[in-house]
Amino acid sequence: MMADDYDTREIWRPLVFRLHENAPRVVREVLLERGWTEFDKEEQDDADWNLYWRNSPFRMTDHHSIKPWQRLNHYPEAVRITRKDYLARHLKRMRGSYGSALYEFSPVAFIMPNDYIKFLSEYSKERQSVGRRSSYWICKPVGLSRGRGILIFQDIKDLVYDCTVIVQKYISNPLLISGYKLDLRLYVCVTSFCPLTIYTYEEGLVRFATEKFDLGSLDNVYAHLTNTSINKYGASYEKYKEGIGCGSKWTFSKFRSYLRIFGVDDMLLWQKINNIVILTLLAVTPLPVASNCFELFGFDILIDEKFKPWLLEVNYNPALRLDCSTDDTVKRKLLHDIVELLNYRQIDAFRQNQVARTKAGRRRVPWSTAGESATREAPGLLTCQKVAKCTSASSVQPALQAARGSTGKVATPSKKTAKAYPRKTLTSQMRERMNMPKTPSPEKAEAKNKQLQGAGYSPHKSDQLSHWLPTPDFCKWKLTTHPYFLSDKDQRPIPRVGDFVLIFPFNEAALQASKDGTDVKSIIKEINKLVSKQLPSKEQNTKKRVGCLTSL
Repeated sequence: MMADDYDTREIWRPLVFRLHENAPRVVREVLLERGWTEFDKEEQDDADWNLYWRNSPFRMTDHHSIKPWQRLNHYPEAVRITRKDYLARHLKRMRGSYGSALYEFSPVAFIMPNDYIKFLSEYSKERQSVGRRSSYWICKPVGLSRGRGILIFQDIKDLVYDCTVIVQKYISNPLLISGYKLDLRLYVCVTSFCPLTIYTYEEGLVRFATEKFDLGSLDNVYAHLTNTSINKYGASYEKYKEGIGCGSKWTFSKFRSYLRIFGVDDMLLWQKINNIVILTLLAVTPLPVASNCFELFGFDILIDEKFKPWLLEVNYNPALRLDCSTDDTVKRKLLHDIVELLNYRQIDAFRQNQVARTKAGRRRVPWSTAGESATREAPGLLTCQKVAKCTSASSVQPALQAARGSTGKVATPSKKTAKAYPRKTLTSQMRERMNMPKTPSPEKAEAKNKQLQGAGYSPHKSDQLSHWLPTPDFCKWKLTTHPYFLSDKDQRPIPRVGDFVLIFPFNEAALQASKDGTDVKSIIKEINKLVSKQLPSKEQNTKKRVGCLTSL
């Protein structure tokens, strides 16, 4: 990475990555393979990095202070769809607004204990229906992942929970291969929520249960759950399983080839899955405007015996552990393609065109000159501009003093100067504040906003969520140049990068509807047009082959 105006031997520098503790090991390995170097906080300036990867959300101040050459691996408020109860509420709202025809891809969820009466009513109604087979139900803790705490039941007497959970109808007719249940882990990368830009990864993981599906043993997690974190401890995990092989994972490529052998239209299936992804992400728009960040989601999709895809959940920080060779094949290439999707330019190696100085002991390079020429030559660099009036640096101290109730001067007075003024007592200060008009002080609001933005967020404590959510002031930020994921040629999202394929916007109307705020109603109209174009004959041909596939 080098600028055109300088001798490459003089100024070449690699890109720099920064990892938070507990970041996946494979992230470091892939970036080192690509020639990157790791950030050293003892030797480098705080802004001297290109990619910051962490498992937990970033503070709003991190998004606020992002530099043009930097990328963050989380988007603010992405947790809106990754907690099971949040997702259930958003899908319920969209179902009510736009009808159940589009949003029937997720079973109706009851959030316990608040929805217990509603669930009891639905449960009793089904029990009293003559000739109707009793449904199976699944109970999931809203704050846990990797299959922990899941309970499948048919009789309400077996429903026991000690935390907030969601209860949904259990899909009791899943697609089986050689008798084994499976689901899909689909990787989805959102490079922007405004304008909404969604990429899906063509390769992915098919995860199998390691014991044959059996509704007669609802407590057998190895037959009903496909999580590798659970199945790798099962007795059958390492054994060869007929039709599946050893372990519990396939790639999408192998799965789609398997479907084609039996004449199943896998393209139609993937169109339906892409619709699910788009409709789910539309449910959480708009999110705060943020530049130079992205979000990698893990969508878990189950396919039933009628070849209908169902959304199970959306994962924040999808697991990047390499438990088997299939993991290594998929996830390592996934990370390489993510780096390509981030679209770093030559000028991004000159990370200090906005950094005032370097720390002692570091080699100096004429960054100011390089940075000026880079700004002229790289139209793709992102900058942010605040729409509302910003408090100037000189007014920060008065704002802090106003928040503390002080009426003195900003500068610290000398002893002689202090004697020239009468000393203010606590009583006189209280009287002055009581007599002041009760209008909101912009200085106080600014100070409060700064305090909130600096607060941390703990993903394990929902009562601290308000400290992490953006302040109203932050939401007024507006991008003034095109994002990194837009092509320099036509200013549109790049249609394909590696195995990442752009699925939204999918046409010109959707593109226009996602600009300057997401027009969800217009986008839903375009999706309805797409769905209506799916040929009924293809659906019928697929159903004819499902019986043959499930029996094998």
